[in-house]
Amino acid sequence: MATIVDIAKRAGVSTSTVSHVLNKTRRVLPDTAAAVLSAIEEMGYEPNSLARSLVRATSNAVGVAISAISNPYFSDLIHSVQRECSRVGLMVFLLDTEDDPERELAVVKALHRHRVDGVLLAPSPDPAGRSLAYLTGNKVPCVLVDRLVSPRFDGVGLENRAGVAMLVAHMLGHGHRRIGYVAGHAGYQTTIERLDGYREALHDAGMSVDEDLISPPTANSDQATATALDLLSRPDRPSALIAGNNHATIGTVRAIRRAGLRIPADVAIAGFDDFDWADDFEPSLTVIAQPTSEIGRLAAARLVQRMHEPDGAVLQTRLPGTLVIRSSCGCPRHGERILA
Repeated sequence: MATIVDIAKRAGVSTSTVSHVLNKTRRVLPDTAAAVLSAIEEMGYEPNSLARSLVRATSNAVGVAISAISNPYFSDLIHSVQRECSRVGLMVFLLDTEDDPERELAVVKALHRHRVDGVLLAPSPDPAGRSLAYLTGNKVPCVLVDRLVSPRFDGVGLENRAGVAMLVAHMLGHGHRRIGYVAGHAGYQTTIERLDGYREALHDAGMSVDEDLISPPTANSDQATATALDLLSRPDRPSALIAGNNHATIGTVRAIRRAGLRIPADVAIAGFDDFDWADDFEPSLTVIAQPTSEIGRLAAARLVQRMHEPDGAVLQTRLPGTLVIRSSCGCPRHGERILA
């Protein structure tokens, strides 16, 4: 395998000149640069990308700090991020935060130690915002994904309030007046925004918000089942339920069946987030679908831009969700898609 010394001998120049040509660290006479490049091509020389990154303080890699395993939504998003980064010649280091603030901070520090050029982060609930403070203090370019917790950072996510408002309006259109809400994980920005959207939609429709119809936050489908069963066991139970994420949707469907009720004849249901088998449920599930691939692509593209323009204006992008109408809400229509 050819080395930089071999290239220098073939081109008749010093090794430092070869280095300057490779790394563009100093102007080299055109004829000299041409001789070096010709020698590189002839000898099939492959530069040591790690060594070059140390010299230039870059790695041609970005880090993704996200809860990759526990949430299929993020798994889909990561594929899109990887495609976009690969398109522009960037490697992706993926580390799972497990949605734990302590682990998230350790993950962010590890990515920084490995000299990534930027970080995509889906922040876990942390009132102290330690990961964000660390990234700011160390001037690491960062773009937030899904959970846009701070206006000081670029971000790409969904119009969560508008999405839930569309679900509420859809249920109201079916004549439901007691619409319960099964919330997602406590403290997440998406959970907060979607619950705000539920309350705002009822208020805009001239209805009061019955706090007894809102579940406590649920961290998984089992908790969602338990809290939905509690709502359904009341004498004045809701006639419709809206679930705040995919785990809550699955748990709520399970609760309705365990209560011996029929969907949608006894209780209608609609959820937030589409997933592969939502159309295979019986009845199939009405949901707000997120443009996951586009969120990932835009987030990766924005991170690249931030890496090249560290002092540029902060930009947060919100994409609309899509109401996918199936059978669980009581609609005879199936498969209709309406942009929120």
